[in-house]
Amino acid sequence: MTQSVAQSSNPLLNVGFRIPFDQIRPEHAESAVDELLSAARERVETLARSGERDFENFMHDLDVLTEQLGTVGTIVHHLNSVMSSDEWKAAVEAIIPKTTQFYTELSLHPGLWAALKAFGETDAARSLNPVRARHLKLTTDEFRRGGADLPEDQKARLLEVNTKLAQTTNQFAKNVLDATAAYELYVPTERLKGVPQRVVDATRKAAEEKGKDGHRLTLHAPTLQPVLTYADDRELRRELWEASGQLGQQEGRDNRPLIREILKLRREQAEILGFRNFADYVLEDRMAKSGDTALKFERDLEARTRPAFERENAELETYYRENAGADAPALAPWDIAYWAEKQRQDKYDFDEEALRPYFEMDSVLSGLFEICRRVFGITVTEAQAPGWHPEVKFYEIHDEQGQHLASFYTDWFPRDTKRGGAWMNAFITGGPREGGVDPHLGLMCGNMTPPSGDTPSLLSIREVETVFHEFGHLLHHAMSRVPVKSLSGTNVPWDFVELPSQIMENWVMEREALDLFAKHYQTGEKLPEDLFQKLVKAQNYRAANTAMRQYSFGLTDLTLHVEFDPNGGEDPVAVAREVMARFYPTELPGNYAMVASFGHLFSSPVGYGAGYYSYKWAEVLDADAFSRFANEGIFNRETGRAFVDSVLARGNSDDPAQLYRDFMGRDPDADALLRRSGLV
Repeated sequence: MTQSVAQSSNPLLNVGFRIPFDQIRPEHAESAVDELLSAARERVETLARSGERDFENFMHDLDVLTEQLGTVGTIVHHLNSVMSSDEWKAAVEAIIPKTTQFYTELSLHPGLWAALKAFGETDAARSLNPVRARHLKLTTDEFRRGGADLPEDQKARLLEVNTKLAQTTNQFAKNVLDATAAYELYVPTERLKGVPQRVVDATRKAAEEKGKDGHRLTLHAPTLQPVLTYADDRELRRELWEASGQLGQQEGRDNRPLIREILKLRREQAEILGFRNFADYVLEDRMAKSGDTALKFERDLEARTRPAFERENAELETYYRENAGADAPALAPWDIAYWAEKQRQDKYDFDEEALRPYFEMDSVLSGLFEICRRVFGITVTEAQAPGWHPEVKFYEIHDEQGQHLASFYTDWFPRDTKRGGAWMNAFITGGPREGGVDPHLGLMCGNMTPPSGDTPSLLSIREVETVFHEFGHLLHHAMSRVPVKSLSGTNVPWDFVELPSQIMENWVMEREALDLFAKHYQTGEKLPEDLFQKLVKAQNYRAANTAMRQYSFGLTDLTLHVEFDPNGGEDPVAVAREVMARFYPTELPGNYAMVASFGHLFSSPVGYGAGYYSYKWAEVLDADAFSRFANEGIFNRETGRAFVDSVLARGNSDDPAQLYRDFMGRDPDADALLRRSGLV
């Protein structure tokens, strides 16, 4: 069964390993998707009516059925994320109902479902190897979870719900992107007193590019965070903090009504499929198994962290009163980062800004690649391929035998047409084939501190960790050796997917690893030992507050998807605010609605909805798993090989709990994270 559509003048129908990003335009999207949908529907009918079958001509064909359609969909959504325009937004809006209808109909197709069940009863199915048997089981489960056994009227309603959910979550994401791009504040230089010079220079340059005087401030993290952390102008901090909090609330871009709509649709979707709530539906095939288990996990961590959280906040309050005066106003949300940074500088004689000259982006990347060469036996080299923006770079990954394992793109800096955050994505899934392997293709995107004038991109320690984190995701994709594409790479339960990414962050705090990339961008001097020791001592500064912030997101998510009744009279935005208020060091304003821009939860039909706890779940795993590297050597090639063979290469080819046991020889130690954070 072929996966290609005939040669066409539409570049989206001629996507090879080197994607022609220099040729793809918004007007290509809908026609390409229409053609691919038509071809896929023909293949579905052929599969549904084929007679006697074996794995190769049934399960394999089912596995790659939507491969080309999926790649094109990923490209279109990606381009809307990194170079958004009215035309790209319209292209995405045009394909969403069509692809959602197709995927829903696929999971509900009676002929295909009957053929799948029939194959499951054959001798061929009973004699499958473990990976193929897992594919059969998970595919059968997926059809059942997708509603294949539903009566016709409920199938029709599920299609309506799924389509509406896809459209509403896309609108949520669009509103956040548009509101972020629309915000700008011009201020004179004197209002930026205390802000690092690099930010002063960059914001002046941004204003000049717009033909304006002063400094252009935006809500992109490389501008917002330094102002909130360092600006002496309290009113400026308040203005930016409140503007950030207003994302998703402005007229014409108001996400608050969409939140209830999304929660209602998700609850109905779950109930149609026989689940108590959306969390139980989503988590059934993840490590947590249910919403109640995930809630208990988060609440247990909260209870054990709260004493340290309250102690940290009392210490900050005392410090603030001693330095600001007894009659200074009460600490407000826009004061916390500012005064916490002053307290840290006093307590540890340490300012994170002092690290930036040692974390030049290109040096960080070359150090990261060298670490991975030593630990995992791979070589990363820059190569050439068409990109979607001049800043895009392209790389190739080879193993010790010179085999081409994967290639990937990077796009690291913010633009007004690019969504916030950092992410990794997969364009093409390769894997084993007769006589070798097909390479994988992926990307890493971020919104890091950009170059400014003659100064290269100088990263914060948190941005360095983010680069390592996203490369961990990329390695999970690039190192996969699973012959079944739908079980390959990052296609694992979401409470396991963050293990490969988060374990990579550990190398950032190891002296031997830092020496490979932490060099002053002007002098080449290595990170001085006294600065490193200050970094280590300050590592767990306000660790409880950092942890509680993550718990607040996870518990807001789970409260809305488990305990909140979207059909009742309560306001979900108010419920979210009440949950988050328990985890905030100061009182929150009555109009606080961060949830209205919480893209992780509401920017796609599932996304991290009912799954935000995964970050903390995987942190427990990574804190524990890195202990093996710490004991055996952070560059120990055998330990690295074991991690590849047990985790990175195996995707979802076995139960994640078993993959973890294969690497560690035991189940996770639940206290590993709290120990690492100094909280037990």
